[in-house]
Amino acid sequence: MSISVHDVRHALTELGKLRFGEMRVEEAMHQIVQTTHTIFAVDGAGLMLADIDHHLRNAAVSDDRMRHLEELQIRHQEGPCITAFHDKELVGAEDLADDRRWPVFGEVAVRYGMRAVLASPIPYNQDAVGVVAVVSEQRRPWTAEGELALLAFTDLAALLIATMLQGEQQTELAAQLQAALSSRAVIEQAKGILMAREGVSARAAYEQLRAQARAQRRKLTAISADLVRDTVRHDLPPGTSPP
Repeated sequence: MSISVHDVRHALTELGKLRFGEMRVEEAMHQIVQTTHTIFAVDGAGLMLADIDHHLRNAAVSDDRMRHLEELQIRHQEGPCITAFHDKELVGAEDLADDRRWPVFGEVAVRYGMRAVLASPIPYNQDAVGVVAVVSEQRRPWTAEGELALLAFTDLAALLIATMLQGEQQTELAAQLQAALSSRAVIEQAKGILMAREGVSARAAYEQLRAQARAQRRKLTAISADLVRDTVRHDLPPGTSPP
């Protein structure tokens, strides 16, 4: 993928002029997606953000096909955006037809005419609050130049989100992200307990919590809080009340 440094610099300069006082944050997210779509000369772009149960949700997409592919990842909890979000790393696939990491997502994506994808997590305080992704209809090796360009757009999204969260303007999206960040701590605690108790990986611990939440039709945060509270109570000396 060949990307003009001049074009990227110009796009970032224009996007950097966004001010929440003049533009709602939701509109700013859509502007980032549309500019990313244009500069990368790709066939789709999207931005997803975390909810209170640390699940990704659509925030802005370039078109309906991209919305469907993101919803597919949300429904099956697999795909490049899910992986990038949980592993907090840039994730790329140059040909989904030959990639076996996400069997359900890959098969449907190819059926919808999407072959390549590049996803970058949106950082916030050493955590991830979302993902920016681009897709191509053709097999596409993602170059180091292209990866750095996407990281630049991702950092801009992170800056806009940080400005929103630290500002006085409390939008519905800001409340959602604040809740997601607050819930992350208890979910991570619960994952740590399962990892230590059962010797499983972080991903396996998360999937176990998610499966229990789904089976009991309860929120992932509530399941995690129960596990943490029960563990603390069990480890306390007799006659001691939990804090």
